[in-house]
Amino acid sequence: MTYRQQTSVPILQQLLAHKPFYNKLTGIHFNYGGQVISIQASGYFKFIEFFVRKGAHFLTYFVLGLSAMFGLADRVRGRWFAAILFWLAATGFAATDEFHQMLTGDRTPLFQDVMLDSIASLLGILLAWLFLHRKSKKLQASIE
Repeated sequence: MTYRQQTSVPILQQLLAHKPFYNKLTGIHFNYGGQVISIQASGYFKFIEFFVRKGAHFLTYFVLGLSAMFGLADRVRGRWFAAILFWLAATGFAATDEFHQMLTGDRTPLFQDVMLDSIASLLGILLAWLFLHRKSKKLQASIE
């Protein structure tokens, strides 16, 4: 879908019609993908949509990394190898997703999005790895 077909701005305009936290958010501005992200640059609702979209990306790839590690780590020899393999796979998937955006009209592929997705999956993988590591240590301690 193009950006115009999937924008959440109309829904945000209905849900946030009174522009909550507008005054607190007006001071926030930063660069992302070569563009200034701020209320002044893009308007309140597009500014909020930016965080909703990036948050959805982050959460999706975090869950991908977490579930890959929990679901498949025992099927791959060595937990560190599994972590690296799953992280590279998630990063590759993020890169192909951005490549797909390049082929879709009215969409902007960004290297920064690949990095965001990659970091999110890495955090999910590391959290799962820590949990599995602690679980195996407790299991070993109970056996001894």
